[in-house]
Amino acid sequence: MTDTAAHFDIVDPSFTKLIKPLSSLELLFDQCIWAEGPVWFADGNYLLWSDIPNNRMLRYVPDQGVSIFRNPSNFINGNTRDLTGRLISCSHGARAVLRTEPDGTITTLVDRHKGGRLNSPNDVVVKSDGTIWFTDPPYGILSNHEGYQADSEQDACYVFRFDPAENTLSVVADDFAKPNGLAFSPDEIHIIHFRHRAKP
Repeated sequence: MTDTAAHFDIVDPSFTKLIKPLSSLELLFDQCIWAEGPVWFADGNYLLWSDIPNNRMLRYVPDQGVSIFRNPSNFINGNTRDLTGRLISCSHGARAVLRTEPDGTITTLVDRHKGGRLNSPNDVVVKSDGTIWFTDPPYGILSNHEGYQADSEQDACYVFRFDPAENTLSVVADDFAKPNGLAFSPDEIHIIHFRHRAKP
């Protein structure tokens, strides 16, 4: 066993509380162009994630390994689960936030704002009140590498809040050029935004 914290670039010391000490990192799969949106299904004992440029989603089951979950995936990026356990995904290809129903049916939750198509929903979190918060940068429409190249129909790249109970979409942040990852603070008072660092 090694000190797991040593594998992370820790900026805020409070992050160490989230890391189980003396655990080990295990490589599950190394054949993605890049992997994003991991989400654990404890009730099914499997992990899902997206391999965006390969246009697929993968599933890891302990003692069984990795298999294809969805191919093609319509360039799914971020994933999470709603309060009932359904899979919520951001699709660059569909330019939408999607929900996978228990029978496997895919439902489009939201794909437009003020009459125009979303850019390319990227990362997503679900709050304890059931609302769905997601970022909408242009990455999926800039080229055909991780979506389908197209012109933006929005006047900016927003962070959105979607309320499935009311079927309403609202902008919660409009001061980012290319908003990316999201996470709530433990008390859900703050939402944390992550952005890509420049490659060395």
